[in-house]
Amino acid sequence: MTASSNDGVGGARQVAGPARNALRAPVIVAPMFLVSGPELVIESCRAGLVGSFPTQNARTFDDLVDWFDRIRAGVADLPDPSWAISMIVHRSYERFAAELELVQQYRPDVVVTALGPPSRVLDEVHGYGGAVYADVMSVEHARKAADAGADGLVLVCHGAGGHTGRLSPFAFVDEVRRFFDGTVVVGGAVSTGRAVRAVEVLGADYSYMGTRFIACPESLVNERYRDMLVRSDLGNVTATAAVTGVLCSWLSESLSDAGYDAGDLAAAGQIDFSDVHGEHKPWKDIFGAGQGVGEIDSAASLADVADQVVEEYLAAGGHSEVASGPRRAEARV
Repeated sequence: MTASSNDGVGGARQVAGPARNALRAPVIVAPMFLVSGPELVIESCRAGLVGSFPTQNARTFDDLVDWFDRIRAGVADLPDPSWAISMIVHRSYERFAAELELVQQYRPDVVVTALGPPSRVLDEVHGYGGAVYADVMSVEHARKAADAGADGLVLVCHGAGGHTGRLSPFAFVDEVRRFFDGTVVVGGAVSTGRAVRAVEVLGADYSYMGTRFIACPESLVNERYRDMLVRSDLGNVTATAAVTGVLCSWLSESLSDAGYDAGDLAAAGQIDFSDVHGEHKPWKDIFGAGQGVGEIDSAASLADVADQVVEEYLAAGGHSEVASGPRRAEARV
């Protein structure tokens, strides 16, 4: 799970996580709240990318066990599949202990921690040879995660869909590389293979690509969401804290349909992530999207989107040793 890699700026070093030479491009299909499920993970792996999902997307613990089983069966015929989960590690999260037991049983390559210190899962994940990454939105947060022993940092930059950062990747990567030599992932409006290559040149190892895959039929979203993505572009994305209490990027049309006006969007809402699947949650009918949404022009399959991204990546000078594998694994019958 750990592979030596060129970091894009002239050096070779150890990169904790998926074996890059088993991927067609250094892309992690990001774990997206209420979007990513087992089919998105399976098809990402079959397309030569890293699939992932947030564990809270499974409404019940039994659902989560079923998802893990489906993913394991769906990638069983692949020679070296890589997949990841995002996991809430805050002490108030009721399913934490039970989920950690599942992690040790099913052994995802990467566990991405959210809303708490990565140290809470390090021993268990390292015990089976996995890597622990931490979501970070500031340099201070990145330092704390690095000091806590994270193998990798996911830099959530300005332009990301859903919970979004405020920092430019140009500054963020440089600041983090001053004190952290581990794996760096960059998320935030990465929607083309050219952008994936640019992230490498900045000094990062992988790209988080989320919005570009939301409209794919393998995602969990409804047709209204898909149609809205296809007809939206950069001008149709609004960043506001009014919905969840923290800054998020949403499709403006969905905000308007839900009754939010300019005055509402200027004020911060209340933070409340209890009962995340509840029928009365404000985000139930408000749709997240990053600033790269303009790259979506159809509800194409994940395999087709991945092919386009890989072609763009190679054309932009991407490392041939990363993308030298087969075009993609055919879907299992």
